[in-house]
Amino acid sequence: MKIRVLILGLLFLQSMIVSAASVDTIAVHSNAMNKTYKAAVVLPATYSKSKEAYPVLYLLHGGYGHFSDWLLKVPEKNLVQSLADQYNLIIVMPEGEIFSYYLDSQVNKESQFETYISKEVIEKIDQTYRTVRDRKGRVITGLSMGGYGSLYLASRHPDTYCAAGSMSGALNPDMWSWKLTPERYTGIKKAFEGILGPIETNTDAYKAASVINMADKMKTNQVALIFDCGVDDFLIEPNRELHRRLVFNNTPHDYTERPGNHTWDYWQNSLPNHLLFFKKVLTANGSLKSDK
Repeated sequence: MKIRVLILGLLFLQSMIVSAASVDTIAVHSNAMNKTYKAAVVLPATYSKSKEAYPVLYLLHGGYGHFSDWLLKVPEKNLVQSLADQYNLIIVMPEGEIFSYYLDSQVNKESQFETYISKEVIEKIDQTYRTVRDRKGRVITGLSMGGYGSLYLASRHPDTYCAAGSMSGALNPDMWSWKLTPERYTGIKKAFEGILGPIETNTDAYKAASVINMADKMKTNQVALIFDCGVDDFLIEPNRELHRRLVFNNTPHDYTERPGNHTWDYWQNSLPNHLLFFKKVLTANGSLKSDK
């Protein structure tokens, strides 16, 4: 009897392994920067058995992080793979360097990540995998710097993405209303100067880069929006300000505040909510056929 139970358990475990999402690591060259970076690609279990084109979620990491963060730093280690299987889509985690802010920097020509993410990475993914090669099959979200990046890129490229999200987004490079210690403020200010120049002499660049200032553009772009922030997060006020502006100009969006701080525990709980939101958008436009 014990042997039979053991055999059944092993067979069940084997079936779970066979049906689990797979993870690729691919090289994506950037002509804009003359560099090659890595990206992690999670394929749902159904991908190898199907001939259908799959929608893609681009999932961005935060500042001082790298492309593998969502796979290695989440407390629930298989979270991304489980979500790819649950919602039957491809999840791509590209490199954004430690503080690119996903911008095309006018100060540092070696940091051209708007072009890299929204053009070069997408072209590589569409050439390598069976994807829905249209805005209706692409969504984007991320945490902190990546939350900023997803809203920034989707606002500037509404023809590329149909929905965008942000978790604990660092939405304004001028750092207005960020709750930081003087030491931390000085360090982050120096990092911003590396891509936008000193704020004292480049005020217009900082204003143009602020996602908060893109609220009117978001109104006309017809990109579905979801963003959230923990009530104890040092970035809560910028998120509240974007919410207020979107309410004022009557832009549909999903905004949530929940208990939590700027932590992986918070983002682990937030990401599934974003996937549920994206599922509704992708299903409505016909690019997501079913969960399984």
